[in-house]
Amino acid sequence: MPVYEYECQSCHHRFEKKQGFHDKPVEKCPKCGAKPRRVIHSAPVIFKGSGFYITDSRKKAPDMGKSGGEKGKKKEKKK
Repeated sequence: MPVYEYECQSCHHRFEKKQGFHDKPVEKCPKCGAKPRRVIHSAPVIFKGSGFYITDSRKKAPDMGKSGGEKGKKKEKKK
């Protein structure tokens, strides 16, 4: 079951409540009895493995070497 954080709108008391997804939200602050609101936090996202970086999907560039791209080409000889 998830744990939700609430903050009272009048006394600013923060508290947590363990609730199911289908449970009704808390209607009373345990400290003063006013109506609290649910505090929304951003969830951390961690990308693991390959395929998440721009360099993972690119094809490798041909090796230009010192000769400016002539490396690996064979010159044809005339007979």
